[in-house]
Amino acid sequence: MARIELRVPDIGDFKDVEVIELLVQPGDVVRAEQSLLTVESDKASMEIPSAAPGTIVELTVKLGDKVSEGSVIGTIEADAVAAPASAPTPGASPSVAAAPSVAPALSIAPAPSVAPAPISATPAAPVVRVPPVTAEVDGASAVVKPHASPSVRKFARELGVDLVQVRGSGPKLRVTHDDVRDYVKGVVSQAAAGGSAAAATANEGGAALGLLPWPKVDFAKFGPIEARPLARIRKLSAANLHRNWVMIPHVTNDDEADITELEAFRILLNKENEKAGVKLTMLAFLIKACVNALKKYPEFNASLDGDSLVYKRYWHVGFAADTPNGLVVPVVREADRKGLVEIAQETSELARKARDGKLSPADMQGGTFSISSLGGIGGTSFSPIINAPEVAILGVSRSAMRPVWDGTQFAPRLMLPLSLSYDHRVIDGAAAARFNAHLAALLADYRRMML
Repeated sequence: MARIELRVPDIGDFKDVEVIELLVQPGDVVRAEQSLLTVESDKASMEIPSAAPGTIVELTVKLGDKVSEGSVIGTIEADAVAAPASAPTPGASPSVAAAPSVAPALSIAPAPSVAPAPISATPAAPVVRVPPVTAEVDGASAVVKPHASPSVRKFARELGVDLVQVRGSGPKLRVTHDDVRDYVKGVVSQAAAGGSAAAATANEGGAALGLLPWPKVDFAKFGPIEARPLARIRKLSAANLHRNWVMIPHVTNDDEADITELEAFRILLNKENEKAGVKLTMLAFLIKACVNALKKYPEFNASLDGDSLVYKRYWHVGFAADTPNGLVVPVVREADRKGLVEIAQETSELARKARDGKLSPADMQGGTFSISSLGGIGGTSFSPIINAPEVAILGVSRSAMRPVWDGTQFAPRLMLPLSLSYDHRVIDGAAAARFNAHLAALLADYRRMML
């Protein structure tokens, strides 16, 4: 048997991600690729797998630690069968490089809050994450001395957080590590919205902007209630959406596309390819049409970087995927080089991975433009929020048959609503109208794509 180091594998462009959950402890026997711990970035949570089967000897990280690709997280006594393959050779980089490449899975399932326990080199009791217990209190000001463990107090001191300002979620208002993290995230997001962190802390609920404080209501006075913790992905996406909506001057241009012939063509293709198991969706046509429009109007495929506008010479199109735990945006990379069938297959696979919580960070990075489609649900128009650092997003609502004047009479036509939100710092209204009109013309006559 050989003792080898466990290291963080390739996790994309993320650095200094936080350890939020320990799934094993010293002495545990694990399989190859079994999850050892969970880390969280600002976009997703990822499980770090074991490089080889064996027995965990030591964990060198604890809850709240920051790790990056290549960071040592522990030591494993590898099984004799796996040892030769996984043991590092002299002069070579030890770590997961010798192990199979494993894409970290996106953990979409909601993770309850917990008061983390310190991990030592000797075997200890397993870390158990339990849901917070709500305590009925008239206000956080009633707590004179914060109720927190020594490890939480040390964590708060390292972050410069006054525990008196933090409302605990544990029994008897005990302050947990998660409470401190949530408090810091709230202060940062409020400061990013335009106010200073100190003002945001002292003026909760928008008072720093001269607004009335957010109402605090005891909903249980009026009837039965049920409080459920937000899913982790929903909390992360909410913070990003809040920042984007506050910091980007959004404007939305609405238009309609006549997709009567395109829909008939799509149905025909699906019938012809029914035996092959390939189903073309309207999203695939939208992605190809958007790439054409982005090439014609390159400012929509750009990003602001200080006083510069960065024009991207690649076209990676993201699409909003609805999951039971919140919204995620997987990306179809190099959409300009792919055909309709390939795009349809890829979007279907990415949507399935999103629902199963198996998207990797790489699946959601590098987007230059996004599409949010509510066509399968309904609606006539909406204002989608731009996915920073992109400068535009297309919202698509449900198509409907409408009487359209063709010059001599009204004829039934299938009309698709298009809602284009754009960053007014980069894009003017006239340019947005031209983009939407060009996109509508492509969808009305797909032969224009060949011009």
